[in-house]
Amino acid sequence: MVTTIQVSNKLIEVLKKRKAYNKESYEEIIWDLLEDTMELSEETKRRIESAKKDIKTGRVYTHEQIKKELGL
Repeated sequence: MVTTIQVSNKLIEVLKKRKAYNKESYEEIIWDLLEDTMELSEETKRRIESAKKDIKTGRVYTHEQIKKELGL
């Protein structure tokens, strides 16, 4: 599927400056930007694993449990 999106002139200028070569498409630039945010850092991966262990060992509380504890 192909669609058209509306972007400001200011954004077009920023995207143009990010072009690695003249014929690079805006889609390629956007994918490159997205790719940078799609990869998880090692610290994030460790935190995810730690959270999974907390869940398995029951070291987590529901919102309801916290509200009850706080008297809310």
